[in-house]
Amino acid sequence: MGNPDVFSAVALAESAEAFRSMEPPARLAVFGDPIAHSVSPQMQNAALQACGLPCQYIRIHATAEEFPAALRALSTSGFLGANVTIPHKVAAAQNCDFLDDSAKLIGAANTVLVENGKLHGFNTDGPGFVRAIREEFYVDVRDLRVMVFGAGGGAGRAIAAQCASERCERLVLVNRTFEKAKTLAAELEKQMASDRLLGPRDRCFAIPWDEPSIAEEIASCDLLVNASSLGMKRSDPPALPGHLITPNLLVYDAVYAGGNSRLLEAALEAGARGANGLSMLLHQGAIAFEIWFNRDAPLEIMRNALLKAQKK
Repeated sequence: MGNPDVFSAVALAESAEAFRSMEPPARLAVFGDPIAHSVSPQMQNAALQACGLPCQYIRIHATAEEFPAALRALSTSGFLGANVTIPHKVAAAQNCDFLDDSAKLIGAANTVLVENGKLHGFNTDGPGFVRAIREEFYVDVRDLRVMVFGAGGGAGRAIAAQCASERCERLVLVNRTFEKAKTLAAELEKQMASDRLLGPRDRCFAIPWDEPSIAEEIASCDLLVNASSLGMKRSDPPALPGHLITPNLLVYDAVYAGGNSRLLEAALEAGARGANGLSMLLHQGAIAFEIWFNRDAPLEIMRNALLKAQKK
């Protein structure tokens, strides 16, 4: 099986019995490439143990070529389900038998439930984000004017779609590839229609990722969300120039690398409130647990496990 902390997608597809014979048996997993960095096993295994559920959650490394067969093997390998991370979320949606509304809209799935031999795909990015914002800032997304950086795909697309479905006050999409953001804004515009908010300004639109465009719109926003990969490395520049951040803004960086990103440091220096993506990861994981077991997740136990894993 190789590294005992990371298992092979090929092994899952070809020798499922090895996973059944583990103690306790592996019945949940997270797929990704790379995957060794994932702290989801610490979080989910703590929840499984706390609830007395006799199974474990493991990491599975899968290349793009290996992933479809490995995902399909879940239904014949005794697995209850799985999480899916970069770069397989789109492929997960394409290889599931059924999709929830969120996964259909986004075209990506990050949680899979095995039921009666069929794969049911869900996207918990958006719901996890909404719960995280409520926890971090004591406010609902529906009451905010939101600017999302990195809205062209992945978590950014999911967050933007969730904001639209919540009918937030205003939604500004920012992406390096401007056309992707424009296309998404056009898709989400109908969801943003509201009789209670009428006026001369559009409620959902895209802008180029440049300082003049951001500066023009930021004064009409309450929440800035970095859903791009910027911040995963300390050498990354912040998603936007720090001098544009004002004390009234809420800043959420979906990146959850150890410590504060440069964006969050700039937010703190400006006197703004900020938070990183660990809370979103927590709530995504809790929603996945609820999908798999149809019961409430032990949220505080999962939170403590995540915080402990982050300190290592």
